[in-house]
Amino acid sequence: MKVIKVLFLALTLMLVSNIVTNAQEKTAATSKVNKLTVLWYSGDQMVAERVALMYTGVAKQFKLFDDVSVIIWGPSAKLVAENKVIQAKIKEMMELGIKVNACVTCANLYGVTDQLKALGINVDIMGMPLTNALKAEDTAVLTF
Repeated sequence: MKVIKVLFLALTLMLVSNIVTNAQEKTAATSKVNKLTVLWYSGDQMVAERVALMYTGVAKQFKLFDDVSVIIWGPSAKLVAENKVIQAKIKEMMELGIKVNACVTCANLYGVTDQLKALGINVDIMGMPLTNALKAEDTAVLTF
């Protein structure tokens, strides 16, 4: 009976050790991701205020990622240009150190390039920066 207990204890210890080792390896693997790129394309004010911009600000404020950036894409460009509440939130984010960029093609299509630039937003070609973020092992890309 003692032999069975010892064998059972040994097997249990091996199993627990294996579980702990796997958890540590997963943690080490996920810790490589230290950048967040938010691709924000929704023109919905509630999505902007209560999801996209809120999470992005929290991610930077609480240092969930070392580097946080936003790409304003499509209808979100028009929302930023026309909505003072959203503009204030963008300004707060920029003061936190969040990089805010806008797709120049989208801004031109919506006729809001000058308004975005006046807010201090970098308006540029964003296809390649987005592609690079999508391919990067150290970057999480979140879309809204």
